[in-house]
Amino acid sequence: MELEDHLAAMWKGYVCGVDEAGRGPWAGPVTAAAVILNPDDIPAGLNDSKALTEKRREALMPVIKEKALAWGIGHASVEEIDTINILRATELAMQRAVAALAIQPVGALIDGNYKFKLPCRVDTAVGGDGLSLSVAAASILAKTTRDHLLVELDGQYPHYGFARHKGYGSAAHRAALAEHGPCQHHRSSYAPIRALLANAG
Repeated sequence: MELEDHLAAMWKGYVCGVDEAGRGPWAGPVTAAAVILNPDDIPAGLNDSKALTEKRREALMPVIKEKALAWGIGHASVEEIDTINILRATELAMQRAVAALAIQPVGALIDGNYKFKLPCRVDTAVGGDGLSLSVAAASILAKTTRDHLLVELDGQYPHYGFARHKGYGSAAHRAALAEHGPCQHHRSSYAPIRALLANAG
């Protein structure tokens, strides 16, 4: 907790970790999470969500929610991504995640090097989800929450395989798009989807 502790002491208040999931996929929302961990009750095994198996992420999700002082989730929709671009939509999702916290923090630590505008002070850390436990916890909540949404979407549109690739541009996803064309949950501003729509027109 060194990064969070340093910022909390400097800013004199709670600091949340913030991370997102789903900036790269061709379909579905972008999802962000914000977490304020309890320094006296840190869940064991926290790490960057990408370094954990799906089974481990799923096991940690309820533990993080139970032990954290506060946690919040925010989404930006496909429509918002296509309207304001993925960077601004990511910022919007992060703002919503921080706003959803039961305890409003004085600051946020964000994974990466881009200082998104949030309703509190902001600092960044490249590789923060591997350096900060609160950012790692946020990365796990963002990833698992978004994965669940794509599994639900798979139930409505089973021919795309959303449950398997979570909207990312896999070969199977590309093949399904070639056969069925995009649906309303695909990001029309992304080049592969834009090209399909242009060819269909």
